[in-house]
Amino acid sequence: QVQLVESGGGLVQPGGSLRLSCAASGFTFSNYAMSWYRQAPGKERELVASITSVGGVTNYADSVKGRFTISRDNAKNTVYLQMNSLKFEDTAVYYCNARRRGIFDYNYWGQGTQVTVSS
Repeated sequence: QVQLVESGGGLVQPGGSLRLSCAASGFTFSNYAMSWYRQAPGKERELVASITSVGGVTNYADSVKGRFTISRDNAKNTVYLQMNSLKFEDTAVYYCNARRRGIFDYNYWGQGTQVTVSS
């Protein structure tokens, strides 16, 4: 069955770094665009970063540009989110998403990993 398993979250001080990983299984990873979303308490889920299936074109929310980097390793079926210069407002649950659009739209979510930025 399809699985997206996030890891790498935790508690970090402002200005620190974390790297999130999302290991995928149960589908052809290289055919899917991959994204990271986040949801803070009381707020809607928002797109943080995405990377296309072909060409590895990336896109970022304005709030994380220059600080976060999304990448993928198709050989390992894994997508990463390198987060640098973390801020209090980056505190949220981070979710991995896999999406393939075509005749049918396939959309999968991980269970989320907590990132807390606190001094």
